[in-house]
Amino acid sequence: MEATRRDVVLLAAAAGVAPVSAVAAGTDAVTPEIFGAKGDGQTNDTSAFAAMSAHLNKLGGGTIVLRPVTYVVGQQHPSSGGEEPSFAPVDIIRLTHCRLPITIRGNGARLRAAPGLRYGRFDPASGAPLPDAGKLDRTNLAVPYGAMIDLMECSGPIEISDIELDGMVRSLRVGGKSAPNGWDAAGFGIRLHANGGSENLSGIHSHHHPADGLLLTPRQQRSGSTTVIDSVFEYNGRQACSITGGSNFAFRRCKFNHTGRAGLHHPPGAGVDIEPEGQAIANLSFSSCEFADNAGVGVGQVQRDASAISFIGCTIVGTTSWAAWVPAAGTRFSKCLFVGAIIYAHGDPDPALATQFHGCTFTDDPQLSPTGHVYLGEASKPGSTSKAPKTIAAIDDSRNVLFSGCRFRLVRDGLLPRTGPSVIYADCEMSQRAPQVSSPRGTYRGTNVVRGNADLRGSVIRGKVTLNGRLLPATG
Repeated sequence: MEATRRDVVLLAAAAGVAPVSAVAAGTDAVTPEIFGAKGDGQTNDTSAFAAMSAHLNKLGGGTIVLRPVTYVVGQQHPSSGGEEPSFAPVDIIRLTHCRLPITIRGNGARLRAAPGLRYGRFDPASGAPLPDAGKLDRTNLAVPYGAMIDLMECSGPIEISDIELDGMVRSLRVGGKSAPNGWDAAGFGIRLHANGGSENLSGIHSHHHPADGLLLTPRQQRSGSTTVIDSVFEYNGRQACSITGGSNFAFRRCKFNHTGRAGLHHPPGAGVDIEPEGQAIANLSFSSCEFADNAGVGVGQVQRDASAISFIGCTIVGTTSWAAWVPAAGTRFSKCLFVGAIIYAHGDPDPALATQFHGCTFTDDPQLSPTGHVYLGEASKPGSTSKAPKTIAAIDDSRNVLFSGCRFRLVRDGLLPRTGPSVIYADCEMSQRAPQVSSPRGTYRGTNVVRGNADLRGSVIRGKVTLNGRLLPATG
């Protein structure tokens, strides 16, 4: 039997809350206050959010209207441990199998995690932290919350707007890791999983979560797309954003920054991680987005089952790791700024599948870094005191990778790209200040200018190349 407006009003009366705050318009619009939430920044409102979610799950969807206040959320209860969580989370906003539209109007609200939530391996009896696991061991894991907003297997359209989700990662009680490289214990800002309709997010600020600020895995065959606009995902422990399957995603004017910079870091530590898990990923676009100062790679992709990814007018900054690692087929960068080194690009016999860079700028200028540091691939072998060459692009001989109308402006100790003759340069301008020799070998087309200590021997010159004021002869 479905819940009605009368049910909501009776719940309001039982909670001692005026029902006028419950319904914005119609019987499917509710606020957490109708279920007892205070929104005073002190009272833990988790049970009210859980009751509100249960009500909407009965309706099959609906609208949540929040106030511009702080709601404290996040509760755990001791469990049996073992394969079950040692401290299990209580649902916050969790809607599943809804067939009707879901709308969450934040109106500037802030959901803030309660202090002292456990994260990692804990003894279920004593509550004491357990040591790090020497190998993968997910038993006795404490989970602070699955996700603050958790929408799963819903078929109607989804809209989330104007909300801040604060995971308060520094206030967690952190236990042992479940594997040598991390905790692997949930704690997401927003998780959208196996939904079949369109997903529209705007004005989201999701930060300081132990896992990801945003996790997206839509249903493989769905109607609609995912759009994320004017949103910020920063200071999260594992990823700013993970995309693990599906197609048709568009991100505009979003920031994916500072992953792993709030005291909790586990791999991959990326700004955006595009990693298929059981289903292919295709048709992603990022426009006027920023990826900066992440502990891992700024933009990371997995070659297998990922394709047709574009970046337009984006800024990608690597401070302690690669700015971008882009092995997926059909990746395109247009008018992007890279501060720091990129590694690998997809080469392919089919030029349409090889990675392409159009009108992009590559630089090692520390003034363009939020920290003043620029990563240039300095990592060396363990135990070695020597450092690898500091090249701005380490992609070697990747067939048909194209740099068209690009500018390489290296003002510190960065070297021009390390490439082979099957990489294509067309109408590019390159300059380096460092005295070490660089090797931007390639197939040169159009008009190109190179300044600095560059070795172009072995290149194929089919256009004009001026090296330090000297026009090189054509070779093919």
